[in-house]
Amino acid sequence: MRTKLACATLMLALGSGPVFAQSGEITIWSWNIAASSLKATVAGFNKQFPDVKVTVEDLGNQQTFDKTLAGCAAGGAGLPDILSIENHESEIFWSQFPDCFVDLTTLGYTDEIAAKFPDFKRTELEVDGKRYAMPWDSGPVAMFYRRDYYEKAGIDPVTIKTWDDFIAAGKKIQEANPGVTMTQADINGDAEFFRMIANEQGCGYYSSDSQSITINQPGCVTALEKVKALKDAGELIAGTWDEKIQANKAGTVATQMYGGWYEGTIRSTSPDLAGKWGVYLMPSATADGPRAANLGGSSLAITSASENKEAAWAYLNYTLGTNEGQVTMLKEFGLVPSLLSALDDPYVKAEQPYWGGQKVWVDILSTLPKVKPSRGTPFFQDADKIMVAVQLKHLNGEYADAKAALDDAANQIAGATGLPIAE
Repeated sequence: MRTKLACATLMLALGSGPVFAQSGEITIWSWNIAASSLKATVAGFNKQFPDVKVTVEDLGNQQTFDKTLAGCAAGGAGLPDILSIENHESEIFWSQFPDCFVDLTTLGYTDEIAAKFPDFKRTELEVDGKRYAMPWDSGPVAMFYRRDYYEKAGIDPVTIKTWDDFIAAGKKIQEANPGVTMTQADINGDAEFFRMIANEQGCGYYSSDSQSITINQPGCVTALEKVKALKDAGELIAGTWDEKIQANKAGTVATQMYGGWYEGTIRSTSPDLAGKWGVYLMPSATADGPRAANLGGSSLAITSASENKEAAWAYLNYTLGTNEGQVTMLKEFGLVPSLLSALDDPYVKAEQPYWGGQKVWVDILSTLPKVKPSRGTPFFQDADKIMVAVQLKHLNGEYADAKAALDDAANQIAGATGLPIAE
């Protein structure tokens, strides 16, 4: 009887996870600021689990993706315990290598924990009842603007509610500040601006069930129309990631639209401009239209090859599932929490000196519950490459209108993926 009881107790302990997460080593692959953010949480984690050694390896974004694909293709060989995976690329992994990752429900990722995150962050991480990854950071879109340039032109950002308002304001701002451009986007190599506005308008490359192509639906048409209107008005110029940072530092741009994580980029790369930057909500197509979208954001997954899954789960649950873990990354590196309870954290509610005393995190994070889910699907990269080329052709006047451009994109995506175009 005692033997049976001991066995039962052991099985219960194994199922509970953290009981056996008190020791050992875990390794994580990540990139850049994301990797630095994970390192910042280790001290707090080790207060609870002092005998777990956590090693974060910064491989760079592309190498993390490539090595994860190669490792999964090799049956898990060489993979770490935990992987950083971008949400919009995640379904590439779940569809091709579902056995490469642990279903986190087996380690303690309950419905109660999952409910702490907004639906749009979980959409791509949960497939057929399995939870392959836990939401990490998100990218609620915001307009980062130069207060001094707007003030010199007599523009109050509160009055900018539509994209037409934004264009009208841009004309005045550029006139009042010679040499300054209203905004930038990597229109030669990315569809970021289009995707942000499309998500705001409830449209994406694919349908919510990932079974059809929706890139030529009305919301996406509106998005491409707005991008071209900005370009034609001379208020949107091309800029790569590095070129935007240089423009910020040189003071040659008035506004940058990006995911909330860009707060940390501006603050860390332009420290001498403290007090000159502010934040406001992204404009919409109409005065009473939606003003929330998401760009970017990642998740953490545990590999099936991990030899210390319980410790890995304990780390995920602390880093991503607690205000302490998430807000540590926000404070240090501006990674925006997906955890909804972080909205109540004192730091989030506080005035931020760099941003002129504005409570920027209240403004940015308050949009999280309003963001509409958008599926990346296993075919995100196919669609995105096509969209970048089509967008550039449209901006150069090679299509009759935005609808014609997106009809062409839809047909090309159908040819590349075999998926039907939604009616």
